[in-house]
Amino acid sequence: MDKIKFIDLFAGIGGIRLGFEAHGMECVFSSEWDKFAAQTYATNFGEAPHGDITKVASSEIPNHHILAGGFPCQPFSTIGKRQGFEHETQGNLFFEILRILNDKQPNAFLLENVPGIRTIERGKAFEAILEELDAAGYYTTDLDLNASDYGVPQKRNRVYFVGVHKDYDKKFNYQKPKASYQSIGKFVEKSAEGYAISDHIIEKYLFKKQDGRPEIIDETSDIAVKTLCSTYHKIQRLTGTFVKDSGRIRLLTEGECKAIMGFPSSFKFPVSRTQMYRQMGNSVAVPVIKSIAYQLKEFITTNGEGYSKDVNEEDARWLQTTLLS
Repeated sequence: MDKIKFIDLFAGIGGIRLGFEAHGMECVFSSEWDKFAAQTYATNFGEAPHGDITKVASSEIPNHHILAGGFPCQPFSTIGKRQGFEHETQGNLFFEILRILNDKQPNAFLLENVPGIRTIERGKAFEAILEELDAAGYYTTDLDLNASDYGVPQKRNRVYFVGVHKDYDKKFNYQKPKASYQSIGKFVEKSAEGYAISDHIIEKYLFKKQDGRPEIIDETSDIAVKTLCSTYHKIQRLTGTFVKDSGRIRLLTEGECKAIMGFPSSFKFPVSRTQMYRQMGNSVAVPVIKSIAYQLKEFITTNGEGYSKDVNEEDARWLQTTLLS
């Protein structure tokens, strides 16, 4: 088979693309409607993604083997109103994925979303997703994976839908690699400048109650931090993780954010710090994508017959090097 080609929908800053390209697969189309995320994407990949996918005809999208995308999670998140498919804009974007799957019929797909997608509308949205994917011609495997098992020092639970075309006559059987844990302490930067939180916010808000919140870390912390949210810049005491550095409390640095999301240190952010936090909080844990992408590639290249290499051994090697790349 020629080089496997994939498309990157709702691409954000390209976290999914990083995971697929790590295994030599080629991105032939990308789409992202947020101008700031598109700016970061273009800076790192040398090409600007297409804009609003609802305005792109299927005929304009190149043929591909894998459709990949983290479709907007806000309508399904436990933070917010949880409107699901009732959301007047983002909730309907899943049907753009269906449109492209039906029209292009790629070999497989990988979709990512938040755990809340299972329970919104009393589970009806989740059931509808599986039914629609089945009707489009795919066997779908849904996975609940935590980034902290993949060498990322962050507790980040996500649902991954992995589908393979029914021409294969079998479902995709993901083999979860042996857990590889990392503690946040080894990635904490010392004497970081420009990230300090004001004394007023610290005294009047962050520590207004003695309830063990917010989560405070330093270089000795032997834990995986809370999930990084897109609203991190708002300094929320219940959901945020903050750093004790040189006797002061500060926000996570750009480098620390990259570490907890599994991004390479060379990744660039040509945007404001607020936008950087939003973009990282909306992105994916790259090592998890790497693991699924590798096995999906093996499935396709062996025509669904099995894996040509020891999956767990290969995954372990990538997990050990991801945060050092």
